[in-house]
Amino acid sequence: MRNRAWTCITESAYRQDHRRSEGADPVPDSRLRLAALLSPARAADVVDPATRRLLDERFEVVWAGEQHLAGVDDPTKPAALDPAAVPELAAGADVVLTSWGTPTLGKELWSAGTGPKVVAHAAGTVKNLIDPAILDQGVSVFSAGPRIAWSVGEYCLASMLTLARRLPRFDGAIRAGGWKQSGFRGHELAGAKVGIVGASSTARALITLLKPFGCDIVVYDPYLNAERAAQLGVRTAELGETVDSAFLTIHVPNVPETKGMITRELITRIPDGAVVVNSSRGPAIDQAALLEHVLGGRLYAALDVYDPEPPRFEESVLRAENLLLSPHVAGDTAEGHLALAGYVLKDALSWLDHGTRGPSFVDPAVWSIAA
Repeated sequence: MRNRAWTCITESAYRQDHRRSEGADPVPDSRLRLAALLSPARAADVVDPATRRLLDERFEVVWAGEQHLAGVDDPTKPAALDPAAVPELAAGADVVLTSWGTPTLGKELWSAGTGPKVVAHAAGTVKNLIDPAILDQGVSVFSAGPRIAWSVGEYCLASMLTLARRLPRFDGAIRAGGWKQSGFRGHELAGAKVGIVGASSTARALITLLKPFGCDIVVYDPYLNAERAAQLGVRTAELGETVDSAFLTIHVPNVPETKGMITRELITRIPDGAVVVNSSRGPAIDQAALLEHVLGGRLYAALDVYDPEPPRFEESVLRAENLLLSPHVAGDTAEGHLALAGYVLKDALSWLDHGTRGPSFVDPAVWSIAA
């Protein structure tokens, strides 16, 4: 069903063009109002030129400026929007565009029975951005998490291949003046058993990327039914069978039920020489136990998240050739970031135009289990 407000805007634009052709004064601009609640630096990071043109065509846009930023104690950290500036910027807005550095949007923004009807988040989780109570007030929320998921999927695939082929060891040998490693070979991903913990959007992106490799993909997720698993081309399994894989990757949200779910005992059940990738949340796995098995040479691991963050590792960990470490950047790519605002606004406009839900729509029904 076509959104009534947007129909009125379209008709208004038609009348304005028609009146111009007759030499009449144009009618007032009746585009929806959008408040960009993100710093100028963040806007440059997540809004590409095509999206800026789209914003200008479809909305009356209010951009935050340098005067709306909060002071920062740490000059190495990017400036965020001052919470005190939010009410001024968002006043009368139909849509707010948010991202990293946007302050939490309190319920008071909607307390007068008004407030934005759409929150378009050009970043991942919205759990620290909004109070779920606003969803009961008819506010529609969109998150670019599914777009970020593709970047994370690429990171996971790259880590799996890098460690399977033991590339860090060969790289280290060359740097130390060596050559071939006698009696030592890497392994292939093709046809291997891949265990995936959690059927989140990042897991689904990885599953898509794994298709050419013909892997035996098993997924543990209590919310994944057999029908959906068949659509994904995977099979479901209990957690114990899932960790018994040549490759194990973790894709769970940060909720109480997932904290410590990959226990010390489960880690002992991971096969010798297996590759473990964690790009979701550090507390999901017993990090100390995993590192013991890595340092002992039994397992290979790629860690992008930690418990706590940032980590403080001993020299033995930092020198391990069977361990890849990255600073929580699995979803951080140049192309991915620039695509975020366009990705989420495309779905927001489809919602405003036609009432259709795109992949970035945040379903209130799954709020409790979402990342």
